[in-house]
Amino acid sequence: QVQLVESGGGLVQAGGSLRLSCAASGRTFSTYTMGWFRQAPGKEREFVAAITRSGINIYYADSVKGRFTISRDNAKNTVYLQMNSLKPEDTAVYYCAVTERLIRVRELSAYTYWGQGTQVTVSS
Repeated sequence: QVQLVESGGGLVQAGGSLRLSCAASGRTFSTYTMGWFRQAPGKEREFVAAITRSGINIYYADSVKGRFTISRDNAKNTVYLQMNSLKPEDTAVYYCAVTERLIRVRELSAYTYWGQGTQVTVSS
């Protein structure tokens, strides 16, 4: 069992930045691939970014590439999502999630454990 707790969401103007954090319980954090997903009102949950256990392999959705950066600190059992140049269309609830997979990590179904989500609102 892994418990995930996201933080760092909030209200920001377009062009601003936020840094999300996701703290995980359990001693095996370093063995997991960590992912960030988001869900806007009336839309399906979508992939944002993922980072494999060593941090060597990183994946981004095209919509956030160049603006968002995912990173992890295995000593702190924490994964981060630095979000810059935010746009109103980035408004969503952001979730972190855990998978044991090293491939096909953009797939929602790959993830076993999910956090409760943190709201990000970008005003125009």
